[in-house]
Amino acid sequence: MAIPYHHVDVFSASPFGGNSLPVFIDAGLSAAQMQRITCELRHFEAVFVETTGDPGVVHARVFDLSDELPFAGHPVIGAAAVLHALSRDRAVQTREVRLPGRTVSITTQQTGSGWFGMLDQGVPDFLGNVARPDEIAAAFCLDAGDVHAQLPAQVVSTGLSYLVLPVRAGVLERARVRRDLTPLLADVGARFAVLFDVAGLEIRHWNNDGVVEDVATGSAAGCIGAYSLRHGVARANEPFTLRQGRFAGRPSELRVQPEGVASDIRAIKVGGDVAWVGRGTLEALP
Repeated sequence: MAIPYHHVDVFSASPFGGNSLPVFIDAGLSAAQMQRITCELRHFEAVFVETTGDPGVVHARVFDLSDELPFAGHPVIGAAAVLHALSRDRAVQTREVRLPGRTVSITTQQTGSGWFGMLDQGVPDFLGNVARPDEIAAAFCLDAGDVHAQLPAQVVSTGLSYLVLPVRAGVLERARVRRDLTPLLADVGARFAVLFDVAGLEIRHWNNDGVVEDVATGSAAGCIGAYSLRHGVARANEPFTLRQGRFAGRPSELRVQPEGVASDIRAIKVGGDVAWVGRGTLEALP
């Protein structure tokens, strides 16, 4: 049984940039098959979409190389762009995407080079400050003095919980994951960690064992948007561009728009370009 899929690059206006993504539509696979296919294709994540009788509503499951994720940004944006392209309707479209962890809304439109998607990640959750940010810094081979002196290390979630560690300008280049971060993050109630160069509006994020660096992380960008509005780094209702991926050779740009006010954040939107790379077919299934 042959299974087709679509290959797009998210957070890049041209192919072979941003974060690559395979998109499967109505493949009828089990969770175990989805996981094994994700590992076989070796993209950072893969998304599996099931359509419904309503073109404005789809179900989606996202897998990374080790597990299923309750939510992720770039797979949702990429999947929505593929669905829009396949519909052959060039008008702006809005879809409800139902994931295991939450339901989100995404609006897509055609551009001169491909597609653009803006994902509404909803109301963020602030899950607490970290008392010893120097310990987190050390896990990234950084010193206590590399941590931003005026901003807190804080756990934020827009569907996935991230420890946001703000750092000084020029620090990101020296960062490395020294050891598996999972136990350290579990102690503070976070699933992942993201380093945030506040002055340069740039981030770095790895999987917890540090083996793979992500090049464009939509879920982390949502947390950065919430964090930035809460602490006065960003202005309410004004989009800003967050950079990621240059240290991995895949420079990416993520548009982030926090809405509301610092004390009452109503929504975090994260968007970016989607470039079409190609199509493929699986001739064998696990």
